[in-house]
Amino acid sequence: MRTADQYYQDLSKLRNNVYVGGRKINRHDSILEKSINVIRETFDGVNDPELKSVMVVKSEIDGRDINRFTHTQRSIDDLLKKQEMTRKLCWKCGNCIQRCMGTDALNAVGVVTKEIDEVKKTEYHKNFLKFLKYFQENDLVGNAAQTDVKGDRSKRPHQQLDSDLYLHIVEKKPDGIVVRGAKAHNTTGPYTDEIIVLPTRALTKDEEKWAVSFAIPADTEGIKLVCHISSMRDRKHLHAPGSEFAFTDSLTIFDNVFVPWERVFMSGEWEFGARLALLFANYHRHTYCGCKPGVTDVIMGLTAMVADYNGIGKAAHVIDDLSKLMILAEIVYAAGIAASVKGKESLSGIYEPNFTYSNCGRYIAGENIYHEFEILAKVAGGLPATLPLEDDFYNDETRELLEKYIMRNPSVSAEDQHRLFRFISDYSCSAIGGGYQYAGVHGGGSPIMEKIGIRTNYDLELRIKIVKKLAGIKS
Repeated sequence: MRTADQYYQDLSKLRNNVYVGGRKINRHDSILEKSINVIRETFDGVNDPELKSVMVVKSEIDGRDINRFTHTQRSIDDLLKKQEMTRKLCWKCGNCIQRCMGTDALNAVGVVTKEIDEVKKTEYHKNFLKFLKYFQENDLVGNAAQTDVKGDRSKRPHQQLDSDLYLHIVEKKPDGIVVRGAKAHNTTGPYTDEIIVLPTRALTKDEEKWAVSFAIPADTEGIKLVCHISSMRDRKHLHAPGSEFAFTDSLTIFDNVFVPWERVFMSGEWEFGARLALLFANYHRHTYCGCKPGVTDVIMGLTAMVADYNGIGKAAHVIDDLSKLMILAEIVYAAGIAASVKGKESLSGIYEPNFTYSNCGRYIAGENIYHEFEILAKVAGGLPATLPLEDDFYNDETRELLEKYIMRNPSVSAEDQHRLFRFISDYSCSAIGGGYQYAGVHGGGSPIMEKIGIRTNYDLELRIKIVKKLAGIKS
């Protein structure tokens, strides 16, 4: 297994193809440092006594110890531990741990390549197993590139005026394929080792060239990563672990990128487009059932602390709001547990979470993210939005006055009051706070997609039969 420092040094070996703010940068540019800090936690965790038991697992290939982020889920216990690992790691950085997306893509590809091979007599699963071995041996970080830019949402891929608006195969060669298009919202893009590409939707016979899946190094010729960074505000005085994290998303552009056949997992099998797209969503929504409760834990802790600092910790409305947060966190987590326990083994030997339960958990999380921040805002009051800048608390002319007027609970020091409100401001009133909230709604699929998935897979007819029997209706 790699260390965090080894991972960081390996990033410097990648070709410069990252673009931020009109600049072409290398992966050690300071602007990426806080985002990379999140991934560091996924390497450091294997030696953390509190995390090692859920983070270190035996390889399904050769039996040696590997990082769970490179593992395919081989049992119900694996699914449960992945969920527990995700929640606990989110406590370390206060939000999304990011590396899970590549893991979820890896598992989905492992399942579907086997299914394609069974029907089409292809060798995609052989390609996958070779890639998985390489991925585990090098303890790699994967990025899931699924969401196409889509163009006119009222039109299917083959109906777009520009076929590049969904990533597609341009040419098939004896030694590989050439692809062109773009994938959006790719968290970890500029600090990942491998990009795992998946279709974004169900496809038709007319859309064979859009039915494509593969893995490719993130610095491959023809790939451009145009990035948006959401970062915690820099601290000059009140340094805190929670202010040292960020996330970076890339618009990943594939400009006639060559992919060798051994890295290809789907190339025209349109019938399996929906299966792969939805299975990745299922794995990722299951992961959200660990991630999102971890975020709610942070919001809950902030709400409880700021209520005490404001002197209203025992107020009935605060107790009620904290109860709501507790219920939300544990219902979403319980949905993930149910999805794990009701999981099933696929032809590949990889376990799939139960689709209905993982989607129910993700739906509840997405529908309530703004409500959770609303609870925090109500209890904290307006100060997080108007808090004077950090330097003003260290200016000789204003320091004593600001320390005097920030005071609430006399048993809590002015510095700790300042630290808490500074963190609430960064967490909820900053650019990254807005990013967290949008990600809470749309990450892993918007709530409408969970609704569609639940309805599509739910046995409503069974419920109708139950009522007919109870009501004595024979027809």
